[in-house]
Amino acid sequence: MAPVNENVLKQLKELGKRSEKLGDSLQWLLSQYESQNTYDEQYQKLIKEFGLEDELRKVQKGVKRFEMVSMLYIVIHGFNELMHREDAQEQMDCLDEIYFNIQDIAQKYGLTKVPTIGDNIMLAGGIATQNKTNPIDATLAAFEIVNRINRRKDETNSIWEVGIGIHTGPILGRFLPGKNLPYTLSGSNVLAAARLGSAAPKGHVSVSLMTYELIKEFFEVNQAGKVPVKYSGLMDVYDLIDIVPSLRSDEPGKLVNEEFDLAYSRLQFMDIQEYMLDMLEEKLPKYLHYHSVKHTIDVTTEVELIGWAEGLSESDIMLLKVAGLFHDSGHIVTYAGHEEESCNFAQEILPRFNYPQEKIDKIKRMIMATKLPHTPTDILEAIIQDSDLDYLGRTDFVPVSNMLYQELLDRGANLTIDQWNENQIKFISAHQYYTNTARNLREVNKQSQIEHLHELLGHKRPSAENVQGGQQA
Repeated sequence: MAPVNENVLKQLKELGKRSEKLGDSLQWLLSQYESQNTYDEQYQKLIKEFGLEDELRKVQKGVKRFEMVSMLYIVIHGFNELMHREDAQEQMDCLDEIYFNIQDIAQKYGLTKVPTIGDNIMLAGGIATQNKTNPIDATLAAFEIVNRINRRKDETNSIWEVGIGIHTGPILGRFLPGKNLPYTLSGSNVLAAARLGSAAPKGHVSVSLMTYELIKEFFEVNQAGKVPVKYSGLMDVYDLIDIVPSLRSDEPGKLVNEEFDLAYSRLQFMDIQEYMLDMLEEKLPKYLHYHSVKHTIDVTTEVELIGWAEGLSESDIMLLKVAGLFHDSGHIVTYAGHEEESCNFAQEILPRFNYPQEKIDKIKRMIMATKLPHTPTDILEAIIQDSDLDYLGRTDFVPVSNMLYQELLDRGANLTIDQWNENQIKFISAHQYYTNTARNLREVNKQSQIEHLHELLGHKRPSAENVQGGQQA
């Protein structure tokens, strides 16, 4: 294998530093959750002492706990001035347009509108899809809302301004059947977001300490002081200034650059990976001894290894890893032709994680590259193909091959172990790896596996008759 170049070493060092920072942040967050758990334990103890368990169950029916939700409380300013304006109707029309703009921005960043009383608005990230990126999504949305309304005020005679508060934490959502807005939210963290929004200066975004800890890699803030919050005491408040300079876009109409997208995609991948592995663990048929969750993890790991060794950019490696997570998900629906169903899952699921269509199309193309026979058209397709059949040149080839054999038997295949091993010799002999990395890592051992299979067959050579195939990829 070719030596690792300096750029790769630099990237690995940067990833190590970033991992250390994330570890410190995680420890701080864990301490906060431990404190909250202490309060919860005291609460549960009181419930038992007063014999209120049955009443609590009634209250909790239809209630769901969300572990991490970012809430935006948007306060509309301008109503005091409205009564003195001759163009009051025009201003109300302008306000309606602002509401529509906020709705569009909320949809863009995957935020859910929460029922409120009056003209103020609450949006929540992490409700429709639970994810780790919702603090960043919420802050980007708030940043865009404020900038758009401030720009409108500068360019027209609009009287409207907003102040926005953002707080992140666990909340309770009560399900509302048959409603367009399926949850009403409650808990001290909802009150905290509302208090931050009410205290935010006009044209500004105020964020809590919890939100700040989760977005500080991406955004500049200034400490603005403290506000009192019911049940929580004094809360530290930070004023959102801008996106970190190195992550801002120079292109007109675009907020962030590729470096921002890359840092965001690392968190995004963690969400997608957790979702997909949980789904595969729950829904893959039990007869899939080879096309299992372990195989998905193996492929996802291997595409990263080969991608770095082949000198790919981190953004391309991220696409490969996502494609690896999805490439066999179609087995949930069908065995033959599962690649097409895997593409359907990608198209259905990835938009929930704010994945752009351009990237989804690339991922679907990589998934289809795992369908045999197929000749790769670029390095991305070559890498995922080599990763999908990596086991052919690994030392654990025989036990992995036997898992695929057992899978075929469970699906009704009629072939002996000798026939299967003859088929494997035939398949491996015709197979080729497409990347230099895979050839350097696996080709020699692949030839050794052929010899080993001959030994298992008692040095018999493949026969043309009674050889039945099985699906490899």
